[in-house]
Amino acid sequence: MDYEKIGLKSGIEIHQQLEGKKLFCNCPTLLRDDKPDFEIRRKLRASAGESGKIDVAAKQEQIRNKTFIYQGYHDTTCLVECDEEPPHAMNQDALYTCLQLSKSVNANVSPVVQVMRKTVADGSNTGGFQRTALIARNGEIETSEGIVRIDNISLEEDACKIVSETETEKTYKLDRLGIPLIEIGTAPDIKTPQQCQETAKKLGMLLRSLPRVKRGLGTIRQDVNVSIKGGTRVEVKGAQDLRAIPTLVDLEIKRQMELLNIKKDLSGIKLNEFKIYDITKLLQKSKAKVIESAIKVKGKILALRLNEFSGIIGKELQPNYRVGSEFSGRAKIKAGVKGIFHSDELPNYGITKDEVDLIKKELKCKEKDAFVLVAALEDKAKIALSAVYERAEELFTGVPKEVRKAEQNGLSSFMRPMPGSARMYPETDVPLARPDPHSVELPELISERAERYQKKFSLNSDMANHVAKSNYSELFEELVKKYPKFKPAFIVDTLISMPIEIKKKYQLDSSKLTDENYKDLFKYLHSEEIHKDIVVDVLIDMIKGKFDLKNYESLSTEDVHETIKKIVSKNKGAPFGALMGQCMKALAGKVSGKVISEALRKEISGAQK
Repeated sequence: MDYEKIGLKSGIEIHQQLEGKKLFCNCPTLLRDDKPDFEIRRKLRASAGESGKIDVAAKQEQIRNKTFIYQGYHDTTCLVECDEEPPHAMNQDALYTCLQLSKSVNANVSPVVQVMRKTVADGSNTGGFQRTALIARNGEIETSEGIVRIDNISLEEDACKIVSETETEKTYKLDRLGIPLIEIGTAPDIKTPQQCQETAKKLGMLLRSLPRVKRGLGTIRQDVNVSIKGGTRVEVKGAQDLRAIPTLVDLEIKRQMELLNIKKDLSGIKLNEFKIYDITKLLQKSKAKVIESAIKVKGKILALRLNEFSGIIGKELQPNYRVGSEFSGRAKIKAGVKGIFHSDELPNYGITKDEVDLIKKELKCKEKDAFVLVAALEDKAKIALSAVYERAEELFTGVPKEVRKAEQNGLSSFMRPMPGSARMYPETDVPLARPDPHSVELPELISERAERYQKKFSLNSDMANHVAKSNYSELFEELVKKYPKFKPAFIVDTLISMPIEIKKKYQLDSSKLTDENYKDLFKYLHSEEIHKDIVVDVLIDMIKGKFDLKNYESLSTEDVHETIKKIVSKNKGAPFGALMGQCMKALAGKVSGKVISEALRKEISGAQK
């Protein structure tokens, strides 16, 4: 695609969790999977923001009328997370880390920081709002395709972690709520999908260079904003895989281009008024499973006619994603129904041609008219068709302003309308902060660290980059300094490559290895209590929790030769493989296989002479 011609504008939003204490209390930022100690049940309602209006996204969530269940722990969650106690003062360590990032991109730090409340009614925050504070503005980073400006850098609290969801309830855990998040928002300066990916990588590198950031799956989240000429900004949330960002942007461009084409096709057409038809009796004997299920629970089959929409609902916007998918997405989110049927895909799903003809006759459809069906409880079905009609109206204006969810295949699905300024109002329980950016020291960037490792420790580029990016850079430097007799490359191999090998080859969770495990390992290697060649065996035992130094006590060269000599003597004429097996069994953990093999060959050769 000619991105300049279509007027692509893109921006990135990144959220990075921080280690230590939570943002407005002293609870640890510990994520847990064990059984919770207590549960709280709540209903939330959307409140008006500073402008006096209720935010459109919050209003949508309130319509769903769900009960929220919050699970917590007595020792790692407190009354602040439960919204039963006012927030404490802002975490100064988290603020300092945010100032380090601000300084690294030359952003202007606010002299006074006011914490705001951002209305969130989906249950992900117990109070119905998220606390957020703008820290700095107007920074920039350099990319191969030009400068990308940083519009804002904020510090906010993370939301609850969702556990499960039904039609009437949503269950969350409180352990993630309140974890400090650095939020970075770029200006719409990104002009190609590749530049979007490069920007995400560079910002990720800057964040990982900070000393207090969390590492691991789910600790950093990327959202991508996309718009083209004639369209409007669409936010795609959860672009987790950096490799997939160019595809995600390209497919969102395609969706918006197709929607603009549909807008042209609809020029001169006026949509009929919203009217719901009850066709339950008409389909009473239908063999379609969804319809049978709805009738069984005393639900309704409701229909909506859309004049001159034939062929439009089935139009493809992205691979295997159609206008009908947009309708279905709205119906699922706003009404909680499983989906919809539309005339462009019928007869199908057990609905026959005769039934389609009966529906068209009942709805008084003309040749170019289309219809949409929903089978559900009456209230839900009505909300679903209202959402479909609303989405049909938006087709006449082109691209709706909305928030979408990134899917694994590069596509996206509707989440909610784009929130506006009505969702924000001041937090009066937290005092103003007055940060001092002049006292902030910049951390060493990962790129700078990798370059230093290459020069100082003679590591190749791959090794230097791997260890510099890893969680073990500090441990690596500590081990190199403490045990100079070991080559830095061997230390990197032990910290980075061997755990990967163990995970792949033995299907063991090498993430269980701690810094203390590695420190013990090198202490025993240094004192020659274990052999270098059996490090993998030692690490495996450490993972299994079965490590015992007695099992790895070194044997002298004389002892090794004596053991092998006895085995060869007792098994004269036995093939090498059989002898090797017995030697390995006798010397397991004491000596490496390589040493045993070499010694055995010498012993066999000597015996033959």
